[in-house]
Amino acid sequence: MAWEKVKIQRENGEWVEAQAPIIVSASRSTDIPAFYSDWFFHRLQVGYSAWTNPFNGVKSYVSYQNTRFIVFWSKNPYPLISHLDYLKERNTGCYVQYSLNDYVQEHLEKGVPPLDFRIKTFKQLVDKLGKGHVIWRFDPLLLTTDISIESLLQKIENIGDQLQGYTEKLVFSFADILLYRKVKSNLEKNNIPYIDWTHDMMCDFAQR
Repeated sequence: MAWEKVKIQRENGEWVEAQAPIIVSASRSTDIPAFYSDWFFHRLQVGYSAWTNPFNGVKSYVSYQNTRFIVFWSKNPYPLISHLDYLKERNTGCYVQYSLNDYVQEHLEKGVPPLDFRIKTFKQLVDKLGKGHVIWRFDPLLLTTDISIESLLQKIENIGDQLQGYTEKLVFSFADILLYRKVKSNLEKNNIPYIDWTHDMMCDFAQR
């Protein structure tokens, strides 16, 4: 779907063409809520953001004048909480795709807060936004010689028990190591003996 194009005036006075989406995805390639919440909400108030395509270096602009809904993607959306009242003020809805994993024992997600803090954050977001506006993701599901299907199920059950009453849905995905060369390289560089999912293993896990 092609969004409407509008003319906007940059802070330096220059007029440029910008896309004006009704729905904004922020963002699947960078964890904006965790690291750039203040920046994003400042740009929302200014009315536009600039984006440079990492593949060809072309700069484009996004206007927020038509934006009515924002989808946030994050492993640590806690910094969003202080900004949510502003979204209500501008009558903009949102929901949060929250990757709430448990690889604490294996030290695979070193940059995220402790698990109990992240679970508390989930509940705070639900209290603020309402149930259904915070989507629990366990993403990706990674198997290693230390992480079995059984242990993954136990990790999910543990988090699910603590989120009882706050969510009714879990979204998950299987780590396809061969598809992502950078992930494969990082795992091998850090001597993490990963195991590829087979079709039968995925079916068994999903059924359970």
